[in-house]
Amino acid sequence: MKPGYETFEHGADIGIRGIGRTLEEAFINAAKALFSLIVVNLEEVRPERRVEIRAEGESLEELFLDWLNKLLAEAGMENLVFSEFGCEIKDLKLSGWAAGEPIDETRHELGEEVKGATYTMLKVEKVGDLWVAQCVVDV
Repeated sequence: MKPGYETFEHGADIGIRGIGRTLEEAFINAAKALFSLIVVNLEEVRPERRVEIRAEGESLEELFLDWLNKLLAEAGMENLVFSEFGCEIKDLKLSGWAAGEPIDETRHELGEEVKGATYTMLKVEKVGDLWVAQCVVDV
């Protein structure tokens, strides 16, 4: 296992997984996995507009879900797609940002419509030297 992100099949829905050397890197990579479902050619999304994201939870797992769902909500409200992310986590509170641009169907290859991150297969844990953050998203 190495840092990065991936998706995996799960019935009618899709799982996302972020892997990182730090907890923050795992959360960031999971956000990339999430948005790679929405826009297949995520590398084409320009980080022109940046928004601040605040999340919190009573556990790392709840914090992870709050992060992903707030990213989805912000993207949906502003018709944006994000490609770059940053965050700091302290005491089950996340202070972060996402950068992207308005969806442009002439440039962005649209994939799945993601409704939300769920508790299905939810886990945030350290595996060896790496952090893994994963869940299934409702599509």
